[in-house]
Amino acid sequence: MTPLKVALVQQSCQADPQLNRQKSSKAIRQAVAQGAELVVLQELHTSLYFCQLETASNFALAEPIPGPSSDYFAALARELGIVIVTSLFERRTAGIYHNTAVVFEKDGSIAGRYRKMHIPDDPGYYEKYYFTPGDIGFEPISTSVGKLGVLVCWDQWYPEAARLMALAGADLLIYPTAIGYDPNDSKAEQERQREAWITVQRGHAIANNLPLIAVNRVGFEADPSQNSAGAQFWGNSFVVGCQGEFLGRAAEDSEEVLIAEVDRNRTEQVRQAWPFLRDRRIDAYQDLLKRFRD
Repeated sequence: MTPLKVALVQQSCQADPQLNRQKSSKAIRQAVAQGAELVVLQELHTSLYFCQLETASNFALAEPIPGPSSDYFAALARELGIVIVTSLFERRTAGIYHNTAVVFEKDGSIAGRYRKMHIPDDPGYYEKYYFTPGDIGFEPISTSVGKLGVLVCWDQWYPEAARLMALAGADLLIYPTAIGYDPNDSKAEQERQREAWITVQRGHAIANNLPLIAVNRVGFEADPSQNSAGAQFWGNSFVVGCQGEFLGRAAEDSEEVLIAEVDRNRTEQVRQAWPFLRDRRIDAYQDLLKRFRD
């Protein structure tokens, strides 16, 4: 297989979904002009990160799929002849909402979707109020550019999620993300958090011999309740190869369309040298199904 040119759209967001879609569209067109075949957008890119507070009015941001945003990006994928990974606030039915990644094929059809499985509930990240945990499981989405192991943000801290995608045949791990600093934290603490985020994902790439894409939002978003200092999203979107090597990395504080080339033959080569899947002791892992061993 020839190398795959991928693009990551790292952007700031505002309250108006249509303006956010237009900004993403402009960046996608820029990526295509540079030869990208696969474009990945960040988590919840059609709105501000509304999970900084719990308020029922924010459920109005949710959309059915198909719906306005999915129709918009489907048309764009069809027009440009590319695969697009989006991240949308899905209204499944009254009272059931998901944080959902939707993948569009080059003809504009929905290749598949992934509903976020791990849902955080932390200061400034009150996602359990909004999102029902996913029920599709860890299934790669088959596309014309390969089988995409799409996961979302908080999923990126869990090795089990990446492993299950690898075992199901994923060619590439993809993490749309919205993560940032608490502006009140020290610079040293902010750096530790950012580097932990990068390091754990590089570990998933290495442990599964798979290339990995992580695309994060950027910019400051105030807490509407004014009960916190808001969120300073730390950017640093990146692509690594299947030995964790950086193929591209974006800035911390600016919008960017990051282009990288992924060698789709390299997983086979690396797995021959580092056969992690061969040497797994599947007979000894039963305790992984326990919350904790007392």
